[in-house]
Amino acid sequence: MSGNITEHNLFKPRPSKAETKADITDQAARTIIGDEAARREAKTARLRQARLENEARLSAAKAPAKPRRAKPAAS
Repeated sequence: MSGNITEHNLFKPRPSKAETKADITDQAARTIIGDEAARREAKTARLRQARLENEARLSAAKAPAKPRRAKPAAS
């Protein structure tokens, strides 16, 4: 063991009950928020992919525009 033993390094300080409960609550809240963010990002990516596929399908299926009849020249 290196160094002298004093009252400050003999025992590790324990967090108070309030700090411990706050840490538990903080960790639970961060986990929930992280999970929600991951689900939201996955849903956004899925919807974006579906929208791009839908737009590609619509543009491929779009019928060519009929040529309009030319108006006779005004005299």
